[in-house]
Formats: sequence, structure tokens, C-alpha cells
Amino acid sequence: AVLGCALLLPVLLGEDCPAPCRCWSLGEARGTRVDCGSRGLGSVPALPRRARSLHLHNNSLPSIPAGALDGLGHLQELELRDNPWHCDCHILYLKLWLQDFSAPALARLRCASPAHLRMKPLGQLTGNDLGVCTRLLPTKCLQFFWRDLILIAGGVITLILVAWALKVSKKLVCQLRLGGLRLRRSIPKTH
Repeated sequence: AVLGCALLLPVLLGEDCPAPCRCWSLGEARGTRVDCGSRGLGSVPALPRRARSLHLHNNSLPSIPAGALDGLGHLQELELRDNPWHCDCHILYLKLWLQDFSAPALARLRCASPAHLRMKPLGQLTGNDLGVCTRLLPTKCLQFFWRDLILIAGGVITLILVAWALKVSKKLVCQLRLGGLRLRRSIPKTH
């Protein structure tokens, strides 16, 4: 009975819980409920990886930094309403992430700024709305792109060299065979 009551009471997870937020354990296997709602946050704090429920509503968040939600593999509930979302290139990460996570959650969010996009749903934003986004991918993605491109180029060069080596070796084998036949013909038979 004591264990059952302990699970019902909020348990602060000190090291995993961001300072302005409150966290409750939902049980070892179920993860954590993280409540950062109505805390006046202007940026997203470091979030516990085992967060199952995350509340960031009613804050001053203009966007979510690229990659901030990627490590939350247990997340099943996310509340983001009532934030002043600034709809420029920085909002693109949140829009794309929510398209995969929860279309209804995306449909509930609206731009607060700039003025020409005020009250427009994030889910309806287009490339024309966002303007020119010069750098859409985080630096790490670009590093992976160049690394992968170099690996592919290395693989193609290796294949070309192997094909060339096979062609040369076939010519060499043919020349050796022909040379061997000439030698046999030129050697007189002695009885």
C-alpha cells in the first residue's frame, strides 16, 4: 500500500528534471511526466530523455531549437499551446517534427509573429511564408552529408580501380598464355 501511494505522489527527479519544471515518475517502465508549463520560459531547458509527457504550454517560447526533441524516444504527450511562436526559418524544425509526432498538436499551434503570419496555423506554413532559409539543417547534419559524400566517392573510385585492375590482369593472362603457346611451338621436339 505504501508503494502504491508513493507512485501517486509527485517524485522530483532532481538531476533529470530541469530547474524551473516539476517532474513526476510514472513508474520505472513508464518514464517521467515533465511539467514546464506556465514557467515563463523563453527557451527550452535540457529535457529528461525518459520524458513520456511534456508540458511546455503558456510560456514565452518563440521556437524550439533544432534537435531539442529528437532524443525523447518515450514521448507520447506534448503540450505546446499558448506560446508566441515566431514563424520564420527557426520554426521549421518544430513544424517538421510535429508532422511526424502529432498532426493534431501541430494544427493547434498558431504563429504570433511576424505580423503578416499572425494567427496562421503552423501546419499551413509554406516555404513562401518562411522566406529564404539559408541554413535549414543543423551543422551536424551537414557534417554527416560531407562525410557520406566522401565515402561514396571513395567507394566509386575503388570500384573503378578494381575494374581497371581486372581488365589489366585479363590482358596480362592472355599475353602470358599466348607467350606460352609461342614458346612451345618454337621448341623443337627431340626424340
